[in-house]
Amino acid sequence: MNPSARMTPEMQNELIEFTQDLVRIKSLSGQEREIVQFIAEKMAALGYDEVTLDAMGNVIGRIGAGGKSILFDSHVDTVAVTDAAQWDVPPFSGRIIDGRLYGRGSVDMKSAVAASIYAGALAKQAGLAADRTVYVSCTVFEEDCDGENLKHLFAERQLTPDYVVICEPSSNKIALGHKGKAQITIKTLGVSAHGSAPEKGVNAIYEMAEIIQRVEKRNLELMRGGGLRGTLVMSRISSVSASLNAVPSECEVYLDRRMIPGETEADIRAEMDQIIRGKNATWEVETLRRQSWTGLEITYRPSHAAWRIGLDHALTRACCAAYQAYFGSAPGEYEFWDFSTNAVASVGLGIPTIGFGPGEHKLAHRVNENCQVSEIVDACGFYLSLIGEL
Repeated sequence: MNPSARMTPEMQNELIEFTQDLVRIKSLSGQEREIVQFIAEKMAALGYDEVTLDAMGNVIGRIGAGGKSILFDSHVDTVAVTDAAQWDVPPFSGRIIDGRLYGRGSVDMKSAVAASIYAGALAKQAGLAADRTVYVSCTVFEEDCDGENLKHLFAERQLTPDYVVICEPSSNKIALGHKGKAQITIKTLGVSAHGSAPEKGVNAIYEMAEIIQRVEKRNLELMRGGGLRGTLVMSRISSVSASLNAVPSECEVYLDRRMIPGETEADIRAEMDQIIRGKNATWEVETLRRQSWTGLEITYRPSHAAWRIGLDHALTRACCAAYQAYFGSAPGEYEFWDFSTNAVASVGLGIPTIGFGPGEHKLAHRVNENCQVSEIVDACGFYLSLIGEL
């Protein structure tokens, strides 16, 4: 790695202070205006060649304008804090205790936002972007609609980078892929009747009862598999009735299905058909509709296959070389995320994609979410090293 590309202690302090500032800004999905504008101003101050916002409210910075192009993506929205009283450290304080930065978004994923932004600026200072193009995207509404942000950004900007790095938390391990997912609703139909004469109706909840058992059985079957395993979780149930004194005419459940490499949409269709077989029931992939902070309407169909990049791919080899150059040793192990990411957009376009980011992903969305400060610095160093390798 070019010695001139390494961070000075002063630059490291700036990076961490910037990360703290990001954590202090509340940025729920659909409410990212303040943090997006703050990031755009920071990119401009750091000398990015171009900083733009798209119609959805994503911000993208560019360094350089030639050769191969690489895009580092992080989302800036977070889940809500509904349990602030249970936190040992206020969730929007951005405090550092014993070398760990605390706060909502410190893991998912404002530490990566800061690390990638500073990596782009350092690449320019070191002259690494003279014959290549570095993009850093900070995207919105990922928590509900992963991939729709990048999909919109790529289409509006007519942008197809040569490589994409998804900066989701991986404890600074190279992430080779993630599980797929399908978010599904099953609805059973009954016949309404007064609660005093249930025999005159058909209870939609009772019609759902065996389906619930089938879902549980199917999940147990999936969990018995070796290595990577799919999962099927029923996460919500509701019913419709004329009143509390009436037989329910409808019952609906919500399923979260995680898929492993090799499973297809056709497999999921067959699985769902089997689960509702013989019942007065229908199923569908639930379409979500949201509105971004700019007012743009978002329509999202949450059904994505799993993704994995090969160890022999040119991007993986470049990541391994960058890891060796920065950390002084070859990667000891790799990550494979069990959650979905914005990679669904880049992979769907055929763009080689890989993952790497600071923080333990198991700490995301939890009380006392926190990230090791040294991992933020090292993630920035790795991104910088990777820019030099490509």
